[in-house]
Amino acid sequence: MERIPQSPPKIQPIPPFDERPLWSIMIPVYNCSEFIIDSLNSVLAQDLGENLMQIEVIDDCSTDADVESLVKKIGGDRVTYYRQQKNVGSLRNFETCINRSKGKLVHLLHGDDRVKEGFYDKISDLFKVHPEAGAAFCRYHFIDGNGQIKKEGKFNHDREGILKDALHIMSAEQPTQYVATVVKREVYEKLGSFYGVVFGEDWEMWVRIAKNYPIAYSTSILAEYRRHIGSISYPEQETGQNVIDLAQTILNIEKQLPEDMKHIMWDQKLACKKSFIKSANLIWQQISDRKKAHQLIKKALSIQTSDRNFYYLLFKLYIKIIFKIKKNEVNYSNYFSKKITPPKL
Repeated sequence: MERIPQSPPKIQPIPPFDERPLWSIMIPVYNCSEFIIDSLNSVLAQDLGENLMQIEVIDDCSTDADVESLVKKIGGDRVTYYRQQKNVGSLRNFETCINRSKGKLVHLLHGDDRVKEGFYDKISDLFKVHPEAGAAFCRYHFIDGNGQIKKEGKFNHDREGILKDALHIMSAEQPTQYVATVVKREVYEKLGSFYGVVFGEDWEMWVRIAKNYPIAYSTSILAEYRRHIGSISYPEQETGQNVIDLAQTILNIEKQLPEDMKHIMWDQKLACKKSFIKSANLIWQQISDRKKAHQLIKKALSIQTSDRNFYYLLFKLYIKIIFKIKKNEVNYSNYFSKKITPPKL
Protein backbone atom coordinates (compact mmCIF):
# COMPACT_ATOMS: atom_id res chain seq x y z
CA MET A 1 0.00 0.00 0.00
CA GLU A 2 1.36 3.42 -0.98
CA ARG A 3 2.16 5.72 1.93
CA ILE A 4 1.05 8.64 -0.22
CA PRO A 5 -2.04 7.61 -2.20
CA GLN A 6 -2.26 9.14 -5.65
CA SER A 7 -6.05 9.34 -5.64
CA PRO A 8 -8.59 9.87 -2.83
CA PRO A 9 -8.80 6.64 -0.75
CA LYS A 10 -12.31 5.26 -0.38
CA ILE A 11 -14.12 5.66 2.92
CA GLN A 12 -16.45 2.78 3.73
CA PRO A 13 -20.02 3.75 4.66
CA ILE A 14 -21.45 2.67 8.00
CA PRO A 15 -24.36 0.19 7.83
CA PRO A 16 -27.61 2.14 8.29
CA PHE A 17 -28.77 -0.05 11.19
CA ASP A 18 -25.75 0.75 13.36
CA GLU A 19 -26.36 3.03 16.33
CA ARG A 20 -24.27 6.12 15.82
CA PRO A 21 -23.15 9.08 17.92
CA LEU A 22 -23.42 12.57 16.53
CA TRP A 23 -19.69 13.24 16.91
CA SER A 24 -16.46 11.38 16.18
CA ILE A 25 -13.42 13.13 17.61
CA MET A 26 -10.57 11.26 15.91
CA ILE A 27 -7.11 12.20 17.14
CA PRO A 28 -4.21 11.11 14.89
CA VAL A 29 -0.86 11.17 16.70
CA TYR A 30 2.77 10.52 15.88
CA ASN A 31 5.59 11.49 18.23
CA CYS A 32 3.74 14.42 19.78
CA SER A 33 3.32 13.01 23.29
CA GLU A 34 4.22 16.30 24.98
CA PHE A 35 1.04 17.85 23.54
CA ILE A 36 -1.45 14.97 23.79
CA ILE A 37 -2.52 15.87 27.34
CA ASP A 38 -3.39 19.39 26.18
CA SER A 39 -5.30 18.09 23.17
CA LEU A 40 -7.31 15.45 25.03
CA ASN A 41 -8.17 17.70 27.94
CA SER A 42 -9.55 20.32 25.55
CA VAL A 43 -11.98 17.68 24.22
CA LEU A 44 -12.86 16.02 27.52
CA ALA A 45 -13.77 19.41 29.00
CA GLN A 46 -16.58 19.50 26.40
CA ASP A 47 -17.51 15.80 26.52
CA LEU A 48 -21.12 15.25 25.47
CA GLY A 49 -21.16 11.62 26.64
CA GLU A 50 -20.61 8.30 24.88
CA ASN A 51 -24.03 8.35 23.21
CA LEU A 52 -23.20 11.61 21.44
CA MET A 53 -19.43 11.63 21.15
CA GLN A 54 -16.84 9.06 20.12
CA ILE A 55 -13.29 10.00 21.21
CA GLU A 56 -10.42 7.91 19.88
CA VAL A 57 -6.64 8.31 19.53
CA ILE A 58 -5.08 6.69 16.44
CA ASP A 59 -1.36 6.21 16.92
CA ASP A 60 0.91 5.85 13.88
CA CYS A 61 3.47 3.80 15.85
CA SER A 62 4.90 6.64 17.95
CA THR A 63 8.37 6.04 19.41
CA ASP A 64 8.61 8.99 21.81
CA ALA A 65 6.37 7.61 24.55
CA ASP A 66 3.96 4.87 25.59
CA VAL A 67 0.98 6.64 24.05
CA GLU A 68 -1.52 3.97 25.11
CA SER A 69 -0.62 4.41 28.78
CA LEU A 70 -0.71 8.18 28.41
CA VAL A 71 -4.20 8.06 26.85
CA LYS A 72 -5.38 5.68 29.57
CA LYS A 73 -4.06 7.99 32.26
CA ILE A 74 -5.83 11.03 30.83
CA GLY A 75 -9.04 9.58 29.45
CA GLY A 76 -9.51 6.32 31.35
CA ASP A 77 -12.14 4.19 29.65
CA ARG A 78 -13.70 7.23 28.01
CA VAL A 79 -11.07 7.53 25.27
CA THR A 80 -10.33 4.52 23.07
CA TYR A 81 -6.89 3.84 21.62
CA TYR A 82 -5.84 2.24 18.34
CA ARG A 83 -2.26 1.66 17.19
CA GLN A 84 -1.25 1.00 13.61
CA GLN A 85 0.58 -2.28 13.06
CA LYS A 86 3.37 -0.30 11.39
CA ASN A 87 4.06 3.33 10.62
CA VAL A 88 1.86 4.18 7.63
CA GLY A 89 2.39 7.95 7.31
CA SER A 90 0.05 10.83 7.99
CA LEU A 91 -2.31 10.38 5.02
CA ARG A 92 -2.98 6.71 5.72
CA ASN A 93 -3.39 7.48 9.40
CA PHE A 94 -6.05 10.10 8.55
CA GLU A 95 -7.75 7.52 6.33
CA THR A 96 -7.79 5.08 9.24
CA CYS A 97 -9.26 7.79 11.48
CA ILE A 98 -12.15 8.41 9.12
CA ASN A 99 -12.84 4.73 8.46
CA ARG A 100 -12.91 4.04 12.21
CA SER A 101 -15.21 6.97 12.91
CA LYS A 102 -18.84 6.17 13.71
CA GLY A 103 -20.33 9.63 14.15
CA LYS A 104 -22.20 11.73 11.65
CA LEU A 105 -19.75 14.60 12.17
CA VAL A 106 -16.01 13.89 12.01
CA HIS A 107 -13.41 16.13 13.63
CA LEU A 108 -9.78 15.27 12.84
CA LEU A 109 -8.03 16.84 15.81
CA HIS A 110 -4.27 16.45 15.50
CA GLY A 111 -2.58 15.41 18.72
CA ASP A 112 -0.68 18.70 19.00
CA ASP A 113 -3.70 21.01 18.48
CA ARG A 114 -6.56 21.89 20.81
CA VAL A 115 -10.07 23.32 20.82
CA LYS A 116 -11.51 26.07 22.99
CA GLU A 117 -14.59 25.87 25.18
CA GLY A 118 -17.76 25.95 23.11
CA PHE A 119 -16.27 24.53 19.90
CA TYR A 120 -18.51 21.46 19.67
CA ASP A 121 -21.67 23.31 20.71
CA LYS A 122 -21.07 26.04 18.12
CA ILE A 123 -20.34 23.64 15.27
CA SER A 124 -23.34 21.49 16.24
CA ASP A 125 -25.55 24.58 16.06
CA LEU A 126 -24.16 25.48 12.63
CA PHE A 127 -25.15 22.08 11.24
CA LYS A 128 -28.57 22.30 12.86
CA VAL A 129 -29.26 25.69 11.32
CA HIS A 130 -27.68 24.72 7.99
CA PRO A 131 -28.32 20.98 7.47
CA GLU A 132 -27.35 21.34 3.81
CA ALA A 133 -23.73 22.07 4.77
CA GLY A 134 -21.17 19.36 4.07
CA ALA A 135 -18.58 20.93 6.37
CA ALA A 136 -18.24 23.75 8.87
CA PHE A 137 -15.31 25.68 10.28
CA CYS A 138 -14.53 28.50 12.68
CA ARG A 139 -11.73 31.01 13.10
CA TYR A 140 -8.60 29.91 14.94
CA HIS A 141 -5.45 31.08 16.69
CA PHE A 142 -1.90 30.02 15.95
CA ILE A 143 -0.14 28.86 19.12
CA ASP A 144 3.50 27.93 19.75
CA GLY A 145 5.04 24.90 21.41
CA ASN A 146 4.31 26.38 24.83
CA GLY A 147 0.65 26.97 24.02
CA GLN A 148 1.04 30.74 23.78
CA ILE A 149 -1.14 32.55 21.25
CA LYS A 150 0.95 34.05 18.46
CA LYS A 151 -1.59 35.41 15.98
CA GLU A 152 -5.01 34.90 14.44
CA GLY A 153 -5.63 32.99 11.24
CA LYS A 154 -5.86 35.31 8.23
CA PHE A 155 -9.44 34.52 7.24
CA ASN A 156 -11.85 36.90 8.96
CA HIS A 157 -15.20 36.90 7.21
CA ASP A 158 -17.68 39.09 9.08
CA ARG A 159 -20.85 37.07 8.50
CA GLU A 160 -21.74 33.75 10.12
CA GLY A 161 -23.60 31.08 8.18
CA ILE A 162 -23.24 29.51 4.75
CA LEU A 163 -20.31 31.00 2.88
CA LYS A 164 -21.15 32.72 -0.36
CA ASP A 165 -18.71 31.86 -3.16
CA ALA A 166 -17.20 29.11 -1.00
CA LEU A 167 -15.27 27.57 -3.90
CA HIS A 168 -13.62 30.92 -4.62
CA ILE A 169 -12.85 31.48 -0.94
CA MET A 170 -11.39 28.03 -0.38
CA SER A 171 -9.28 28.23 -3.55
CA ALA A 172 -7.92 31.75 -3.21
CA GLU A 173 -6.13 30.94 0.04
CA GLN A 174 -6.36 28.29 2.73
CA PRO A 175 -8.86 29.81 5.19
CA THR A 176 -8.94 26.97 7.74
CA GLN A 177 -7.00 24.13 9.37
CA TYR A 178 -7.90 20.61 10.49
CA VAL A 179 -8.44 21.72 14.08
CA ALA A 180 -11.04 24.32 13.08
CA THR A 181 -12.91 22.15 10.56
CA VAL A 182 -15.60 19.48 10.90
CA VAL A 183 -16.83 17.36 7.98
CA LYS A 184 -19.89 15.15 7.69
CA ARG A 185 -18.86 11.53 7.42
CA GLU A 186 -21.15 11.09 4.41
CA VAL A 187 -19.07 13.73 2.61
CA TYR A 188 -15.89 11.72 3.13
CA GLU A 189 -17.80 8.63 1.97
CA LYS A 190 -18.65 10.38 -1.29
CA LEU A 191 -15.42 12.29 -1.94
CA GLY A 192 -12.80 10.03 -0.34
CA SER A 193 -9.95 10.83 2.00
CA PHE A 194 -6.76 12.91 1.69
CA TYR A 195 -4.19 12.15 -1.00
CA GLY A 196 -1.28 13.30 -3.15
CA VAL A 197 0.99 15.19 -0.74
CA VAL A 198 1.75 15.34 2.98
CA PHE A 199 1.74 19.17 3.12
CA GLY A 200 -1.24 21.03 1.70
CA GLU A 201 -3.47 17.97 1.37
CA ASP A 202 -6.09 19.54 3.64
CA TRP A 203 -6.33 22.67 1.49
CA GLU A 204 -7.15 20.50 -1.52
CA MET A 205 -9.78 18.67 0.54
CA TRP A 206 -11.53 21.89 1.59
CA VAL A 207 -11.68 22.93 -2.08
CA ARG A 208 -13.01 19.51 -3.06
CA ILE A 209 -15.76 19.82 -0.48
CA ALA A 210 -16.61 23.40 -1.50
CA LYS A 211 -17.02 22.24 -5.09
CA ASN A 212 -19.66 19.71 -4.04
CA TYR A 213 -21.33 21.05 -0.88
CA PRO A 214 -22.21 24.29 0.91
CA ILE A 215 -19.82 25.16 3.76
CA ALA A 216 -20.88 26.80 7.02
CA TYR A 217 -18.69 29.23 8.95
CA SER A 218 -18.51 30.71 12.45
CA THR A 219 -16.89 34.04 13.23
CA SER A 220 -15.92 32.79 16.73
CA ILE A 221 -12.29 31.85 17.44
CA LEU A 222 -12.72 28.40 18.95
CA ALA A 223 -9.66 26.42 17.78
CA GLU A 224 -5.91 26.57 18.29
CA TYR A 225 -3.47 25.40 15.63
CA ARG A 226 -0.03 24.66 17.03
CA ARG A 227 3.11 25.32 15.01
CA HIS A 228 6.23 23.84 16.55
CA ILE A 229 9.58 22.55 15.37
CA GLY A 230 9.23 18.96 14.19
CA SER A 231 5.65 19.21 12.95
CA ILE A 232 4.80 18.63 9.28
CA SER A 233 4.15 22.33 8.75
CA TYR A 234 7.34 23.36 10.59
CA PRO A 235 10.07 20.79 9.88
CA GLU A 236 13.32 20.73 11.83
CA GLN A 237 15.39 21.10 8.67
CA GLU A 238 14.65 22.87 5.41
CA THR A 239 14.49 20.33 2.57
CA GLY A 240 12.19 22.10 0.14
CA GLN A 241 9.68 19.23 0.24
CA ASN A 242 6.92 21.35 1.73
CA VAL A 243 7.19 23.82 -1.15
CA ILE A 244 7.24 20.96 -3.68
CA ASP A 245 4.08 19.60 -2.07
CA LEU A 246 2.50 23.04 -2.05
CA ALA A 247 3.14 23.45 -5.77
CA GLN A 248 1.46 20.10 -6.43
CA THR A 249 -1.46 21.08 -4.23
CA ILE A 250 -1.94 24.27 -6.22
CA LEU A 251 -2.04 22.24 -9.44
CA ASN A 252 -4.51 19.76 -7.91
CA ILE A 253 -6.77 22.64 -6.89
CA GLU A 254 -6.49 24.36 -10.24
CA LYS A 255 -7.65 21.19 -12.01
CA GLN A 256 -10.89 21.29 -10.02
CA LEU A 257 -11.77 24.84 -10.99
CA PRO A 258 -13.84 25.80 -14.03
CA GLU A 259 -11.96 27.70 -16.73
CA ASP A 260 -13.35 31.07 -15.67
CA MET A 261 -11.97 30.57 -12.13
CA LYS A 262 -8.48 29.24 -12.83
CA HIS A 263 -7.02 32.75 -12.64
CA ILE A 264 -7.68 32.61 -8.88
CA MET A 265 -4.57 30.50 -8.48
CA TRP A 266 -2.10 32.95 -10.06
CA ASP A 267 -1.36 34.75 -6.78
CA GLN A 268 -0.83 31.39 -5.09
CA LYS A 269 1.48 30.28 -7.90
CA LEU A 270 3.55 33.43 -7.55
CA ALA A 271 3.82 33.04 -3.77
CA CYS A 272 4.83 29.41 -4.23
CA LYS A 273 7.42 30.39 -6.83
CA LYS A 274 9.01 32.83 -4.40
CA SER A 275 8.92 30.17 -1.67
CA PHE A 276 10.98 27.90 -3.92
CA ILE A 277 13.68 30.56 -4.14
CA LYS A 278 13.52 31.16 -0.39
CA SER A 279 13.93 27.43 0.29
CA ALA A 280 16.78 27.15 -2.21
CA ASN A 281 18.48 30.08 -0.48
CA LEU A 282 18.12 28.48 2.97
CA ILE A 283 19.40 25.13 1.74
CA TRP A 284 22.38 26.81 0.10
CA GLN A 285 23.20 28.76 3.27
CA GLN A 286 22.75 25.77 5.59
CA ILE A 287 24.30 22.85 3.72
CA SER A 288 25.47 24.18 0.32
CA ASP A 289 23.52 21.44 -1.46
CA ARG A 290 23.85 22.56 -5.09
CA LYS A 291 21.76 19.67 -6.42
CA LYS A 292 18.79 20.45 -4.17
CA ALA A 293 19.05 24.21 -4.79
CA HIS A 294 19.25 23.51 -8.52
CA GLN A 295 16.12 21.32 -8.31
CA LEU A 296 14.13 24.00 -6.49
CA ILE A 297 15.18 26.74 -8.92
CA LYS A 298 14.06 24.60 -11.85
CA LYS A 299 10.70 23.98 -10.21
CA ALA A 300 10.27 27.69 -9.54
CA LEU A 301 10.91 28.49 -13.18
CA SER A 302 8.50 25.80 -14.33
CA ILE A 303 5.60 27.70 -12.72
CA GLN A 304 4.33 30.21 -15.24
CA THR A 305 3.75 33.65 -13.75
CA SER A 306 4.93 37.18 -14.42
CA ASP A 307 6.60 39.23 -11.65
CA ARG A 308 9.82 41.24 -11.64
CA ASN A 309 10.35 40.84 -7.92
CA PHE A 310 10.71 37.09 -8.41
CA TYR A 311 13.65 37.62 -10.77
CA TYR A 312 15.21 40.01 -8.28
CA LEU A 313 15.08 37.24 -5.63
CA LEU A 314 16.52 34.78 -8.11
CA PHE A 315 19.31 37.22 -8.99
CA LYS A 316 20.23 37.62 -5.30
CA LEU A 317 20.46 33.85 -4.92
CA TYR A 318 22.54 33.64 -8.09
CA ILE A 319 25.01 36.17 -6.69
CA LYS A 320 25.38 34.16 -3.48
CA ILE A 321 26.00 31.00 -5.44
CA ILE A 322 28.68 32.39 -7.76
CA PHE A 323 30.58 33.75 -4.77
CA LYS A 324 30.53 30.38 -3.05
CA ILE A 325 31.23 27.82 -5.77
CA LYS A 326 34.17 27.42 -8.10
CA LYS A 327 34.03 29.26 -11.37
CA ASN A 328 32.18 27.35 -14.11
CA GLU A 329 31.35 24.45 -11.74
CA VAL A 330 27.63 25.08 -12.12
CA ASN A 331 26.26 27.62 -14.55
CA TYR A 332 23.00 29.01 -13.24
CA SER A 333 23.06 32.02 -15.54
CA ASN A 334 21.32 30.20 -18.38
CA TYR A 335 18.18 30.05 -16.26
CA PHE A 336 17.78 33.77 -16.81
CA SER A 337 17.43 33.26 -20.55
CA LYS A 338 14.15 31.37 -20.13
CA LYS A 339 11.07 33.35 -21.03
CA ILE A 340 8.01 33.13 -18.81
CA THR A 341 4.63 33.40 -20.48
CA PRO A 342 2.42 36.01 -18.76
CA PRO A 343 -0.83 34.74 -17.26
CA LYS A 344 -3.95 34.90 -19.36
CA LEU A 345 -6.54 36.88 -17.42
